[in-house]
Amino acid sequence: MTDTETTEFADLIRERRAALGLSLAQFEKRSVDPVTGAQVKSGWVHRLENGESVIPPRRAQLRALATASELPLGKLQDAAAAQFFGIERVWAETGEASALVRRTGELTQDQREQLLRLIDAFAPPGQDRT
Repeated sequence: MTDTETTEFADLIRERRAALGLSLAQFEKRSVDPVTGAQVKSGWVHRLENGESVIPPRRAQLRALATASELPLGKLQDAAAAQFFGIERVWAETGEASALVRRTGELTQDQREQLLRLIDAFAPPGQDRT
């Protein structure tokens, strides 16, 4: 695992399943997408929780896991995006806007400065630019 990889999604699923007191088999029975009927198998969850390689979940699988874990779909989407794709959702102070930040550490210093200037160009006058 490199410094940029996370286990945010796996940790969320593992901790939530434990908090609900569900075995892998019980969690599988609950992991059904209410839209398509797709089910997430316990073997996939087991591999995920144990840090083994898994195929990133698709939307139907995320809905199934949201149902099983009794968590908001958005929370699972954010954690999956961070773990599988290196995308981190950052919420503004107001909570009204969000930005997807993807591997900004890979940008050069000059690129980061250009990005900040672009953001500053769109910020309202007098806005704190820290």
